[in-house]
Amino acid sequence: MSDLVMELAERGRTLDPKDRERLVDLLLDSLEEAPDPSVEEAWRLEIRRRVAAYERGESTLFDADEVMAEARLLAR
Repeated sequence: MSDLVMELAERGRTLDPKDRERLVDLLLDSLEEAPDPSVEEAWRLEIRRRVAAYERGESTLFDADEVMAEARLLAR
């Protein structure tokens, strides 16, 4: 690590926990890339396709709690 990074880390450790948490959130947010417009559009189209299938009665819906309970059982 560079000296500047080490210095910032040491200074960060002196912050109270809430401020350290805020700093971590800000740093993590800075690493996120802007969403790819083509991926966003593909998801919009997929959502429309799924909603249309539901409205036509072509989809089977499952209760989220039941799905999660089954997933927990399978994960054991």
